[in-house]
Amino acid sequence: MTSSGDFTEQEWDTILEGPTAAAMIVTTAERGGTFREALAMARVYAEARKEHGESELLDELAAHRPEMDRHLGSTPQEVRDRGLQRVRDAVALVAAKATPIELGEYRQFVATVARRVAEAKREKGADGAISDAESAAIAEIEAALGA
Repeated sequence: MTSSGDFTEQEWDTILEGPTAAAMIVTTAERGGTFREALAMARVYAEARKEHGESELLDELAAHRPEMDRHLGSTPQEVRDRGLQRVRDAVALVAAKATPIELGEYRQFVATVARRVAEAKREKGADGAISDAESAAIAEIEAALGA
């Protein structure tokens, strides 16, 4: 089983940033709703903490309080570009040191955070709960995850 101890401090920070970077990409895809979207992300972490699965890696990830990185960029494009790179970097680290099952669980967790953040606020003009811009952001995140 893989744990945070299998990574350097910098590597672990990168892994922790993957889900929150995905959340920031979705949050900046549309204006407004930041509070609801941050709350949705916190709920995903809380639910994961309650589940305590067979993955020590995911349990340790969920045990950390998610923090939105306000330094990803000053424009939505910068947040998107830097955030996607953080997601790719995190997946590469997990792929290098974790089991394929743990990698799949990490990818699923990041994707779940992105989807739940998108669903947190009904966007104006969107037929469903997720706007076209948020759907596009989720697709880019899933591509970065290798999903």
